[in-house]
Amino acid sequence: MTTQTLSQKQASPPEKPAKGLSLAWLQPYFVVVTAIALALGTVGGRAEWSGGVMGVIAVTAYIAGGLFGAKTAIISLVKERKIDVDMLMVLAAIGAASIGQWLEGALLLFLFSLSNVLQDYAIGRSRQAIQSLFKLYPETAQVRRRDAVINIPFSDIQLEDVLLVKPGERIAVDGVVLSGQSAIDESPITGESLPVDKGVGDIVFAGTLNKQGILDIQPTKTAKQTTLARIIQMVEEAQDTKAPTERFLDRFEQIYATLIILATGLLITLPPLLLGANFQDNFYLAMVFMTVASPCALIISVPSAYISAIASSARMGVLLKGGAYLEHLATLKAIAFDKTGTLTIGKPTVTDMIPLDVSETELLSIAGSVEARSEHPLARAIVAKAKEVGATMGDIEGFEALVGRGIQATYAGATILLGSVSYLISVTPLPETLSEAFETFSSQGKTTMGVLRNGQWVGLLALSDPLRSTSKALIQQLSDIGVSVAMFTGDNERVAKTIADQLGIKRFKASLMPEDKVTAIQELIKEFGSVGMVGDGINDAPALATATVGIAMGGAGSDVAMETADVVLMGDSIDRIVNAIALAKRTRRVVWQNITFALLVIMFLVAGAFLIQLPLPVGVLAHEGSTVIVVLNSLIQLLLLPEWVRSSR
Repeated sequence: MTTQTLSQKQASPPEKPAKGLSLAWLQPYFVVVTAIALALGTVGGRAEWSGGVMGVIAVTAYIAGGLFGAKTAIISLVKERKIDVDMLMVLAAIGAASIGQWLEGALLLFLFSLSNVLQDYAIGRSRQAIQSLFKLYPETAQVRRRDAVINIPFSDIQLEDVLLVKPGERIAVDGVVLSGQSAIDESPITGESLPVDKGVGDIVFAGTLNKQGILDIQPTKTAKQTTLARIIQMVEEAQDTKAPTERFLDRFEQIYATLIILATGLLITLPPLLLGANFQDNFYLAMVFMTVASPCALIISVPSAYISAIASSARMGVLLKGGAYLEHLATLKAIAFDKTGTLTIGKPTVTDMIPLDVSETELLSIAGSVEARSEHPLARAIVAKAKEVGATMGDIEGFEALVGRGIQATYAGATILLGSVSYLISVTPLPETLSEAFETFSSQGKTTMGVLRNGQWVGLLALSDPLRSTSKALIQQLSDIGVSVAMFTGDNERVAKTIADQLGIKRFKASLMPEDKVTAIQELIKEFGSVGMVGDGINDAPALATATVGIAMGGAGSDVAMETADVVLMGDSIDRIVNAIALAKRTRRVVWQNITFALLVIMFLVAGAFLIQLPLPVGVLAHEGSTVIVVLNSLIQLLLLPEWVRSSR
């Protein structure tokens, strides 16, 4: 049975695929020609047209109906040394013609070709769901280059350009907002239904839609490196990795088709030789048997489901690199999460301020002014908080970084020391009024910074990496569906326990190096069998590769993590994991629905061929109809129904 993969590989993801020299687009027209020839043959048989005319009609019907099937069968036999179902159909049609039943053979070829066309159309809907992503690229983009604004093809954008995006325009490449503020529709990339507000310093993705303001964007990736390009490439390559069930059916097809041909040969020869059966009637029965026993529906039942599911998961922002990982997702018994950047947002934030004899705003003014020159993540968090509350930050003098301890500088004529509490305590004892707060922050696993002015305590700032808003609900949902959860982190035991307690995670390991995470994953696999790992960093890559299913964060994740992982969560939406598991389980049900239905149809048709002398046209119609039904079942349940998209938002 001729089938199509999700799509042909692209030489370069953003480039739209060329049609090439394939003549597959002619097949629907050949089906029409076969139908016309079949109709003319039926009329001519009743009107007793001349043998020459009927011969031309028969040859036309066979060429038009059998060309593509014969081509596939010959290529499989010669190049791959495989016997497939296309060979069975062609042999059955030739056999029918050899005993004068060419109309039945032409009908077989017509319905076989029509079935292929309908399959290609149905599966093409899955392919179009991915190829439609090409439409998200604007044809041209406005950039500022050498003090001039010019219009260029999006593929020519360079990293040193400044991209200008007006309301209603799609963003051509990934980048960072230099100026302006707007709401961006990121649904093609992240699956989020609501626009996301973007301002200076925020990351934007290629293919997303600018809804309101005018933005100046500094490209961070070229057209071939964008998140959208990665999506297209990953999904198009997904079919290269087949699911175990699919690989089994590929092997089964070859063995089964060979056995059917052998059985047909025995059926043709033995009854006339041993039982004296009428050769022509017996030969006709053998052709019916060969046709109805062909496993077309069975062979297409699995890839049609996986292709539809892969396209459906891409819609909701979950990229699967192959059907195998979709199958593994359905069997997960445990999932281990990296902490930083996965369960948490991955960057520190000021959570608490304890001023002493000053206001919170003044405390942030002092701290923000001193930290403004530092590139340390904690410094950036303090400056961001100062800006958020509108604290005034002034100039400083005598800036000195005290490595491993903090910063010393002069601000508003006073000497400021800002750093770890353990260091500042060695300079000036911690007042009792701040001591209790410091102990509380420490027990919560927060990083605490102290501020001294002229040797006197001004206050404390507590920072932590906050949890993602969806983390706690996700852990509960996974527990509800019977998936055990573990957390791995390189942080210390106290921080790990604090986060684990907040999320309700009972199993966690702290102070892990990359090789320790691999060992921890291996231990989980021994205990549970099928284990997933979710991570975002380079240090998570070995564990992602070791797990049954590696799941990487697509927005904040490192390129190494995304290349190593089997599944990528675009937009860092970890809550989509539950939807992906649900889709995987549903896909497994659809696969077995298809397999069961296909096997039952084959059994009933084979029984009918021997018990009630099933006519070849009826057998062909039932056989090809079952093939189309399993494809449509996959398409409707896994791709066309919008509930997966709705449930993921």
